[in-house]
Amino acid sequence: MGQQTTDSPDFEVVNSTLILKVFYAFAALAILSVAVSVGGRWFGRTISMAGYTDDISMHEIVIGKDVISAPANMIRFERSRRDGVASRLDLYLRWPEMDGYGEAARPAFNNSDGNKRIIFLGFEPRMMSRDMSGRLQPIYSALTVQPGVPGPEGMTLYGFRENSGYLNEVLAVAARAGELPFVARCLSGAEAEESLAPCERDVFVGQDLSLTYRFPRELLGEWRALDTAVIAKAKAMLRTK
Repeated sequence: MGQQTTDSPDFEVVNSTLILKVFYAFAALAILSVAVSVGGRWFGRTISMAGYTDDISMHEIVIGKDVISAPANMIRFERSRRDGVASRLDLYLRWPEMDGYGEAARPAFNNSDGNKRIIFLGFEPRMMSRDMSGRLQPIYSALTVQPGVPGPEGMTLYGFRENSGYLNEVLAVAARAGELPFVARCLSGAEAEESLAPCERDVFVGQDLSLTYRFPRELLGEWRALDTAVIAKAKAMLRTK
């Protein structure tokens, strides 16, 4: 039998299989990287808010079993200001008015006065069985350093362990009577100072949606009113298909 050459069919099959394995390995790492970025880190000097509109025309966006009815001036990206099916919807609102962009809200949206007041909302299908409050005991408790330190309005702030994957972040936890605790993650240090909305919390809303909202760290002291207002606003915009 002659020696197999690189032009043989067997070599081509092996070579193709190896390339595919390498491709899938890199793809898996890329997906993991994105998951870590979305789930645990949102670094950056600012959050892009270009393309404002003061148009208050209503749009109905369908995500799975839910329909979100929102005015154009609350929809963050121009490409999303339309009716139809989407995999995700991003909004931004002014605190405490809970309204979208307009003449009166211009300073807040431009952050021209240095007073951070914009809240970012993201609706997407649920990917986990528990929201952030539900993940406190089974996940976050094992990843944080105990005990914590006192925070604003009865809150306790916990640092994350070095191997947790949440470096330069803190966990903000506040007990609530008759329901699961309020839980949010916040950037710390220089990253927090440079971000417009360094704190993040996710809750379940609608039929099958996860709502992630990001907010300025200065609003931790208003966590009760903030959480109530955000959830009420989200529910008011939801329609069932």
